[in-house]
Amino acid sequence: MIASDSLRYTRVPTYGSGSIPAVGFGTLIPDSVVTRQATKAALEAGFRHLDCAERYRNEEAVGDAIHEAFGAGTLQRRDLFVTTKLWNTNHRPERVKPAFDASRRRLKLDDIDCYIIHTPFAFQPGDEQDPRDERGRVIYDSGVTLAETWQALERLVDEGHCRSIGLSDITLEKLREIVAVARIRPAMVQVEAHPYLPEWELLDFCREHGIVLQAFAALGHAMKPNVLADPVITAIAERLHKTPAQIALAWAVQRGSAFLTTSTNPRRIRENLDISALPEEAMQEIQQRITTNIRFNSVVETGVPGFIPRAV
Repeated sequence: MIASDSLRYTRVPTYGSGSIPAVGFGTLIPDSVVTRQATKAALEAGFRHLDCAERYRNEEAVGDAIHEAFGAGTLQRRDLFVTTKLWNTNHRPERVKPAFDASRRRLKLDDIDCYIIHTPFAFQPGDEQDPRDERGRVIYDSGVTLAETWQALERLVDEGHCRSIGLSDITLEKLREIVAVARIRPAMVQVEAHPYLPEWELLDFCREHGIVLQAFAALGHAMKPNVLADPVITAIAERLHKTPAQIALAWAVQRGSAFLTTSTNPRRIRENLDISALPEEAMQEIQQRITTNIRFNSVVETGVPGFIPRAV
């Protein structure tokens, strides 16, 4: 079992990057001022893995918080793992490098630790991030394959400034297809995962191929049914004098995955980092006694992120 005082500092071994901090802070925060404040609080609390995205429209605010920490001498670049993502409208190979370089400029970083394809779905290329037809339906791009986009990411690694690459919102079937043709294997895949959607088969595949499975919505994103109100989790939390969130996050790391958690509340940010190892019987209870199975985000079916508000 992982030592109680080291769980929050766990690094998950991966192909291409050596290892990735298991505990990550997600920056899907609509307001840029709040994004900067929350990112600063996360870094001060001890988070060393930041997850960003072109689609969040706040990379500059994240970059400001990072450089404020650099300037204060409280953080060095080598101690920080930064992920950002290629949006659906930039899947065509000729659009990949310009999108990557634009993210680097906004984040004010020379190198990105992991660059991820945000979803496997290509949208109509252009400046409109959410292209729709006159009936409000997404306009997809049939002129590019996921494998072609992946090859363009591989070239980013070849050229430098991109240390590893990965995928998000992907099914096991699609991941198998990419692994089969990849010259550079994915270092990480980001998927919805929590005690109500444990994704054991996908996790096993990732372990077998040296890929980190990183869980977003690791606490269920406050959706109903509420993961944090599950009687199994609340009973364990009461028994161990922890919060239900700390139980769910510890479970994520202890089973061999990484996670992302997002908050704008400094106290909650610190609480989400304050995780410790669970007794083996608690791990077994979560795996065996929780029978609810639900996916909260339909992005794997459409490429439209369910947790990002559509611009109007």
